[in-house]
Amino acid sequence: MSQRSILLAVLLLLLVPPVLGAQIPEGVEGTYRPHPEAEKAVSRLLSPFCPGLMLTQCPAEPSRILRDSIHALALAGWNAEALEAWMLANHGEEYRAVPKRSGAGLLAWLFPPLALLAGLGVVGWVLRSFVWGRNAVPAGAAGDAAGEGGATAPDGSGSSGDLPSDDEELRLREAIRDLEFSEDPVY
Repeated sequence: MSQRSILLAVLLLLLVPPVLGAQIPEGVEGTYRPHPEAEKAVSRLLSPFCPGLMLTQCPAEPSRILRDSIHALALAGWNAEALEAWMLANHGEEYRAVPKRSGAGLLAWLFPPLALLAGLGVVGWVLRSFVWGRNAVPAGAAGDAAGEGGATAPDGSGSSGDLPSDDEELRLREAIRDLEFSEDPVY
């Protein structure tokens, strides 16, 4: 009986390689390389079996079967667009990972670069205002630098409606000093 078991095991082992060889698609010899059209289509699809994952990354068995079906169709001559349309027709439009380049999908292509340009414009404007704000000369400093000692109005009258008078400036300085003293702790 033991010789029969061994003989049966050897016969089964001889039959297994032809069965495994039958699973390789026709026209593919040696190392299996995925069809480029199938890879292109699979890379633009989300997996219907793993929420949030691309079809290429989903480890679930139904996703593997779907990828194999797409590869088999690509070997039959289908292009990437036809493969993508076939998968979306069978599973739904929500599994499209790359938006269309027409209709509402066109906004998904145009909005990010436009938002980036607008953001760069705002950053440039803010930086420009900071640089101009620091390099700006105070209104009274231009006259002081020229040796005039005080601000003059455009008509030469010696007073300006925007600048405080000497009395007002003294009162402001005293108020600031009093405020600073009130904030300092007394020991």
